Amino acid sequence: MKIVCLYGSPRSEGNSAAMANRFLEKAESLGAYIKTYSLNKLDLKGCQACRACKDKQDRCILKDDLSEVLEDVRDTDVLVMATPVYFGDITAQMKMFMDRTYSFFVPDFLTSPKPSRLEPGKKLVFIQSQAQENESLFADLFLKYGLFFEILGFNDNHLIRACGVTEPEDAGKNEKLLKLAEETAQKVMR
Repeated sequence: MKIVCLYGSPRSEGNSAAMANRFLEKAESLGAYIKTYSLNKLDLKGCQACRACKDKQDRCILKDDLSEVLEDVRDTDVLVMATPVYFGDITAQMKMFMDRTYSFFVPDFLTSPKPSRLEPGKKLVFIQSQAQENESLFADLFLKYGLFFEILGFNDNHLIRACGVTEPEDAGKNEKLLKLAEETAQKVMR
């Protein structure tokens, strides 16, 4: 099983990364092939709304570091998106990736019975960390972004979420969160 993990945080050793790393360690021990990308280290652009992916070809025409990421996502079995909450949403780095997944939609996606160019049956693991302790705040992020990935063919979707993690190392010290990451890896690898 191939897993592509996208780190959306500028902190390479922050809370979302700690949970993602524990998930990946467990998945790899169960036989997964892992490929990771730190979006903050890539030279990437957001969607240009050029619609070339709808009119000229079946891929995003932008040529930057995100081109390889999109190709790997196209071929993966499991996508892991790890992001902290910044100003009530996913990071800007993760949002640029999200916007570029528009290229995975077929030209008539609004009316097509098969709106995605991706093969169905993929899995999504959404990892979210937030300093806010109130679990009702920002609970909509997984629902909102998960919906788009369901349309793209990710039908087995999982959330690993840490609330109230204010210091970069908090999640890495929380055995309950790390256990959830391992248990999620076991479910995904079945």
